[in-house]
Amino acid sequence: MFETIKSIQQRDPAKPTFLEVFFAYNGFHAIVWHKISNFFWRLNLHALARFTANIGRIFTAIEIHPEATIGKRLFIDHGTGVVIGQTAIIKDDVTIYHGVTLGGVGRASDKCSKRHPTLEDGAMVGSGAQVLGNITIGKKARIGSNSVVTNDVPDGCTAIGIPARVICKDKDGQGGGAYGLPSRKELDSLSSTIDGLMIDVARIKRAINMEVGDYDSQASGSADAWNRGDDDKDAAE
Repeated sequence: MFETIKSIQQRDPAKPTFLEVFFAYNGFHAIVWHKISNFFWRLNLHALARFTANIGRIFTAIEIHPEATIGKRLFIDHGTGVVIGQTAIIKDDVTIYHGVTLGGVGRASDKCSKRHPTLEDGAMVGSGAQVLGNITIGKKARIGSNSVVTNDVPDGCTAIGIPARVICKDKDGQGGGAYGLPSRKELDSLSSTIDGLMIDVARIKRAINMEVGDYDSQASGSADAWNRGDDDKDAAE
């Protein structure tokens, strides 16, 4: 427990004191309650384990199934609204923000098998994200806030959006910030891809004499400039 508190002190930008974490951090309290309920679960005292977990949920507003596997130094920041399913596996040094669900997808075939995510060492899940199914979030991977993730995320990559799109940082990319936000380089790469798609859509609409709407106005201007550049090249040739 002392190791977990020290880890929270190091990773929380608020730089809390030891006593602040011990008395006032519901994420830390949820881990303590889970250790108790998990102990009862492993003794096959399932009703008592679920009762203990429910008491923990009432006090912390964080719901963790007694069977869930949690590694060392988990940091649940803010915490309220976090749900961690029965077969979820959380390894070491993971950070989870408020409103996160590590859940299943409700397939009938999953009832007797692993149906919740695995978070590898150092993974980060931003606030409001839904990570669903028997998938793996790789080492130091990040899930952006409010994303919905139903597929594996490789080591060191970021998943953002609904449904989540995986983008991977350059070799010289830096680590992620709070809430699983992607780096500037990752966002620039994604923005360039989206801009290219908008230009292509504007071109297609022009080719079939379809009216260009307000949402396409900027892309249409870019497409016109692109086409003028092509025309200038043709004229020069």
